[in-house]
Amino acid sequence: MAACADPPPTWTLDPRIEAQSSGSTSLFIGVHIVDDTTVWISGTGGAWARTVDGGNTWQTGVVPGADSLQFRDVHAIDAANAWVLSIGNGPLSRIYRTSDGGATWTLQFMNDEPRAFFDCFDFWDADHGIAFGDSFDGAFPIVQTSDGGTTWTAVPASRLPPANDGEGGFAASGTCLVTAGPGTAWIGTGASERGARVLRTTDRGQSWAIAETPIVKGGSRGITTLAFRDTLNGAALGGDIAQPDSMTDNVALTSDGGRTWGPGGRPAFSGAVYGAAWVPRAPSPTLIAAGPRGLSVSVDGGLAWSPLDTLNHWSVAFAAPDRGWAVGPGGRITFIRLFARVDR
Repeated sequence: MAACADPPPTWTLDPRIEAQSSGSTSLFIGVHIVDDTTVWISGTGGAWARTVDGGNTWQTGVVPGADSLQFRDVHAIDAANAWVLSIGNGPLSRIYRTSDGGATWTLQFMNDEPRAFFDCFDFWDADHGIAFGDSFDGAFPIVQTSDGGTTWTAVPASRLPPANDGEGGFAASGTCLVTAGPGTAWIGTGASERGARVLRTTDRGQSWAIAETPIVKGGSRGITTLAFRDTLNGAALGGDIAQPDSMTDNVALTSDGGRTWGPGGRPAFSGAVYGAAWVPRAPSPTLIAAGPRGLSVSVDGGLAWSPLDTLNHWSVAFAAPDRGWAVGPGGRITFIRLFARVDR
């Protein structure tokens, strides 16, 4: 007789917020979770941080020669291998890699186009990655790698939808670009009077489509962060980053992989959402939003929201219902247990 599989765990909503000590004063902006114990963080002043014991202790450092850079995004594949992306026009936009847990770093990409400003990046696997920047001359600068970042090649503008005037991304949390599966990626845009849009590829950048969203548009408004719980169901969030007291239409939802978008509910805090994440294995579709005015949670897929915290956070990520981290200014690292296991 075949052995019976263990039943999945049962969870109950039981939020717990706990500060963890980083020993850093940098503004932490990007956070990437590898697994339940390994988390990488990036920030201003060339800073990075890493835990390999679930946040009990954090190792911090500065990439040599990069102490003037703002690392707005980080991606890791394990405790040893990680990439960080800095922002800025021309050579300020860079990508560094470590293969030894931060002991040494290698510069893999330095932008040589003075008008380009890269906002975010992501990887499909250890070899294949993609980075995105603000448009100029009616086109988005997008570069890709197929060798773990050793070389980066520009995606021809002919493959991409034309950009609107002023259209670009917001480097608020490193999540204006996210990947999924073997070749799907989405990019959220803003800063254009003509719309806040989502670019989509399903063939690892060979072809692209674009869709409008109901998120507020123009100037300092648009999409700052994307989060997908699978290749069909996702959320785009943002708002007006220049108006911290505003309450705007800043959540859009899709159930068809980003082909069409409808409005979601507004998070409980005012101002823009900077980062967002789905909670894996939660008992219902659970989405967390982070911003300078706090943290907010939706347990119905982004329609209704409740407050979770009022501290300034720029980014959030989850490994499991009881293991999440949010980051922010002053070296802030916040551990989040959203759901607790229920004994059977």
